[in-house]
Amino acid sequence: MNKLYVLMLSLHGLTRAAGLELGRDADTGGQILYVVELARSLARQRHVGKVDLLTRRIEDPTVSADYARPEETLGNQARIIRLRCGPRRYVRKESLWPYLDQLVDRVLLFLREQKRLPDVIHSHYADGGYVGMQLSQLLGIPQVHTGHSLGRSKQQRLLAQGRKPQALERQFNFQRRIAAEEAILQHASLIITSTPQESVEQYGCYTNYQAERAVVIPPGTDVSRFAPPGRQTPLEPAVGRLVDRFLQQPRKPLILTICRPEMRKNLSALVAAFGGSAKLNEQANLAIVAGNREDIRKLEDAQTEVMTNLLLDIDHYDLWGKVALPKQHNSADIPGFYRLAAQRRGIFVNPALTEPFGLTLIEAAASGLPIVATEDGGPRDIVAHCKNGVLVNPLDVQAIADAMEYALADPRRWQRWARNGITGVKNHYTWDAHVKKYLHVLFRLLHHERKQIRRDMVIYRRPQRNPLPLVSQMLISDLDNTLLGDRAALRRFLATLRATPSNLGFGIATGRTLESALKILKEWGVPLPDVLITAVGSEINYGPGLRPDVGWQNLIKYLWRRDAVEEALREVPGLILQSPENQREFKLSYNVDPEALPSIPKIRALLREQNLSAQLIYSRQAYLDILPLRASKGRAIRYLAYKWGLPLRAFLVAGDSGNDHEMLIGDTLGVVVANHSPELASLRGNEQIYFANSRYADGISEGMAHYAFGIPTLEAANDPKT
Repeated sequence: MNKLYVLMLSLHGLTRAAGLELGRDADTGGQILYVVELARSLARQRHVGKVDLLTRRIEDPTVSADYARPEETLGNQARIIRLRCGPRRYVRKESLWPYLDQLVDRVLLFLREQKRLPDVIHSHYADGGYVGMQLSQLLGIPQVHTGHSLGRSKQQRLLAQGRKPQALERQFNFQRRIAAEEAILQHASLIITSTPQESVEQYGCYTNYQAERAVVIPPGTDVSRFAPPGRQTPLEPAVGRLVDRFLQQPRKPLILTICRPEMRKNLSALVAAFGGSAKLNEQANLAIVAGNREDIRKLEDAQTEVMTNLLLDIDHYDLWGKVALPKQHNSADIPGFYRLAAQRRGIFVNPALTEPFGLTLIEAAASGLPIVATEDGGPRDIVAHCKNGVLVNPLDVQAIADAMEYALADPRRWQRWARNGITGVKNHYTWDAHVKKYLHVLFRLLHHERKQIRRDMVIYRRPQRNPLPLVSQMLISDLDNTLLGDRAALRRFLATLRATPSNLGFGIATGRTLESALKILKEWGVPLPDVLITAVGSEINYGPGLRPDVGWQNLIKYLWRRDAVEEALREVPGLILQSPENQREFKLSYNVDPEALPSIPKIRALLREQNLSAQLIYSRQAYLDILPLRASKGRAIRYLAYKWGLPLRAFLVAGDSGNDHEMLIGDTLGVVVANHSPELASLRGNEQIYFANSRYADGISEGMAHYAFGIPTLEAANDPKT
């Protein structure tokens, strides 16, 4: 059995193998640490052969050159792959949405180079989930998704704080994010959540969430990095200096928080709780490690607001000399902050308004540091498992203050919580425990998916062929009067097709709608193709699942104003709108009276006069199809060539009528069957277009023989799939 190949998608933020810049900005936080550690841990398992963590390549002088490296090793079987997506510069995640379809195509080309498809795609956050969903639909590979945080929950929380809906939409692009999350939840085979609360309460806000597809797997932590202070893990003097330079009496118990400067982290409530308690002011110091900064005024607007308010709150409560706010630290310093607070008998506080998991709480517990944490989300389970602290209502400032006072009050209780935390992490939150459960549910999922694929193959009576990224040739045929029309010829063609090697893909390009094409294919006993180009090239669908190509839809919608085109043509003589079932979002179809119809150039001129852009396809002097400017069967084939990494000479296209004209010309190999309409006679003499002497499907077979297209090689003859 082949070892598992896992493709992970985590697109935003700054991802590298070492020296993670956690807290640098809102996009470089716990998710980055999670995906890097998960990739490393998976690659160490004996059943896993390869893990690729795919992210965005960033070529920007304001960030490290590490993020421009196309490939970086994470371990023996794991690596980071960086592909270009959108601007070369570093941009925040909300600005990536317009470029994600581009990334889908680039991942497909990357996978073609691997010579093997992943067994599973594990996507992270909504942007990675969107790309993962497209790849999963195109390739028929199961998608596993981890949300990390959810748009609907964040939107509701910010609205509750009085933020304006329009301003939130401009800043966070919630409408598109939530729509993508709903689509991901509908499609994904498995959702991995960190806590039961996240599964029930946060994902439960989504219409398409299905609890039976979700599994709770708490993230792990590297206990070799996070350990209590002692002989094996002495205190780091440099970390002490980062904190102590702010403090008048640095030896007091240290209340520590580590987070990004985000509004949901609720730092203002923490400062208010500390500043409003005379007992805490007297007994302890507060250290807030809130990312890195050169100049608060040069941070993103949201971060600038948080940091400015933080300084104003410190001044309001006159906490100078009692609060440390380091400007710069390295990821290697993080364990030292925990150990410093533990050595000084302090506590770790996470007062976040919402907390899907709370990785910093696990790190604090592993370091022997008791915790005070929000009662939302993951902290409930962490405190239940580790018994190392208390939960508080993050909206109750007095409750936060009381909890901190309580946690520091009894040395014996503090010591018991410190020991409990260390033991609890080892029992529940190591990477070995996480990966063991992860692989268990993954293998169970893959076993189910493979059984379903076998059933689908029986239903569609398809020969087993390579998936599209692994094919090296594609045969694309028109349907009516080309592939279909003579049953005996069709039987002979299908026998020829079955004898071809598995690296030959087979597709249909037709003016029919998808539903109509499927119906007639079934009537004629034709196996379901790998690709269906339907509605005169305005729609592309793939394989048994009939997965739509969303990238194609997004490409062809450019300048398309369907209703305006229909209105402009309403009074044109000789045009009779076809029945509703023949109309599509990107296609208007007319029957034609050739005696009354103006010339096609005149119709184009009429549309141009009204600033309407469209593609006009006239066929058999009986039909006129109006498509977006970028849509046609020929353009669809060229899009497939680009998307799947095939040269156009690797395509053999077969047709019989005028709506096949564009797909026959150019660099593709073409075959025109003998029963073709007069519209194609002008193509005679083109060296890459063969006019067959045989009619219907026999003409396709003749064209294949002419070009020696799909002829089995010695290598293919030994392929068990042929």
